[in-house]
This record gives sequence, structure tokens and C-alpha cells, in this order.
Amino acid sequence: MLARTADSLYWMGRYIERADFVARILEATLRLAAIPTRGDGNADAVWASCLASAAEADAIPRPYTERAVREHLAFSTDNGSSIACCLTRARTNARSVRTALTVELWEAVNGAWNGLAEQGRPTRRDDFARFLEWVKTVTLSVEGATSRTMLRNDGYCFLRLGAAVERADNTARLLDVKYHLLLPEGERVGGQLDYFQWTTLLREVSALTAYRWVYRDNVKPWLVADLLVLNRQMPRSLASCQSSIVRYLDRLAEEYGRRGAAQRIAADRMRAFEGAGIDGIFQSGLHEYIQEFLAENHRLGRAITDQYLS
Repeated sequence: MLARTADSLYWMGRYIERADFVARILEATLRLAAIPTRGDGNADAVWASCLASAAEADAIPRPYTERAVREHLAFSTDNGSSIACCLTRARTNARSVRTALTVELWEAVNGAWNGLAEQGRPTRRDDFARFLEWVKTVTLSVEGATSRTMLRNDGYCFLRLGAAVERADNTARLLDVKYHLLLPEGERVGGQLDYFQWTTLLREVSALTAYRWVYRDNVKPWLVADLLVLNRQMPRSLASCQSSIVRYLDRLAEEYGRRGAAQRIAADRMRAFEGAGIDGIFQSGLHEYIQEFLAENHRLGRAITDQYLS
């Protein structure tokens, strides 16, 4: 496969995953912003955490308002990670490799892009919430078309590899932001607001039911972290994403008959999950652990680009 074709497929996977993630953090933030708390700066802090989760901290001037953050993350053409830009870029990449896609997958991506104009820029909160539901639906349609219609060849591997790398980055940043930034000053750790925020985070990654199945306990921060970091049965956990990355890179190595830096970095990172426990991670610092993971994920992304996409 030509490098430019692999690059388009890889980034198509990343942009679709990113659009879904941004829709989820906006949806969760709408819930959090509606909860009354002590302190006038709570709204600013909640929307600041939304921007930080999307890696857009300080992208717009303070004080942060719901309208400004919604506009920046959902519709801004100046923000390459906005939902509108992600769906547009995914469609641009898909169009450039149209012959590598099935009809169903192309129609799912193209339909998502066409639907942007029909959705418009809703200003009312309930209309905006429906827009976010639409985004989650169309990105799920793309993932379904990928899973059900694509040959399990190198093109499929690059698509899924891009989604896995993006998902790992998103989950890590989301967990880091909740653990460090979101609880307002004066609110009690383990209190009602803290419980609601962790529950909202689980809803954000479609993991609340999974949490109840696995732990059969009230929502507790260290158990949420365990689920989202180490549990390989949870599709959005760091360990599960890393396992997917290793699997697709190994299949590419078999396809092309050689291994490289990307496979070595991915395998080393997978071994780091072996025998890891959430108690040890918390003792060494969850924030430090996640920051190291993000740095390594970025390093892996560069290795994938150097090895296959350039």
C-alpha cells in the first residue's frame, strides 16, 4: 500500500474517533454545568475542564462561557479538532482513498459530512444536545460499516490503528482532567458532586453499566481508574487500546514481512501493563502515570508515521 493511502486511512480513523470523543465530552459537560455548586467560578472551571479534555486549554479567552466553548469545540473552522473539522477532514481523507473503501463505509463518512449542513449550528441547549446525539450516531455508523464490510487487510489495519491510538490518547486525557482539575475548591472528595462527576465520566465513555458489572460497588475514583486504565475487557481502557494497537501493528508486520520501531515501542508499552496494579499507579501518582502514557503515545504515533505514513 502506498504511504499516502495508508496515511489517509490512518487519519480518517483518528478524525472519526476524535469527533465522537469531542461530542461525548461536550455532552458530559452540559450535565455537569447544570449542577449547582458553591463558588461563582464553577461554570468557568467546568468549561475549562471541557477544553482541557479536548487538548484545547487556553484556546479561547477567559472567562469561559458555554456558548464560546460549544462554538469552539463543535463548529469552529479555526480549531482543527472541532467536530465540524474532524468530520470534514475524515471525509477529505476518505475521498482521497475512495477505491480502498467499501460503498457502505464511504456512504457513512460522506453522509456524516453532508449531515453537518443539515444540522446547522444549534444555539438552544436542547437542540445542541440533539446535535451531539447525531454526531455519536453517525460516528457509530462509520465504525459499524468498517467492522462489517471492510476486508481484514492492511487498509483495515491502518483505519483501526488510527482509531486505537486516538482513543488511548482521549481516555488518558479525560481521566487526568477529572482527577486533577474538575472538583471545585470547597467541595468534598467523595461527596455528592464528586460522585456525580465520576458517574458522568463513566457515562461519557459508555462505561457506567460495565463498571457495575465488574465491581458491583458504588462509584469510587480508584475503581474508575482501574477500569479505564487496566481492564482489558473495557474497550476504551488504556490497556485495551494498547492491546489493539499491538494487534494491528503485528498484522501489518506480517503483511509487509518486517518489524520496526513502531512494533517495538508498542510491545514495550504492552509489557508495562503486565502485572501493573492500580494501587501502585496511585502511589507513584496517577497524573504522572498518565502524562508518561501520553508522551509515549505521541512517540508511538511519530514512529508509526515514520515507518508507514511518510
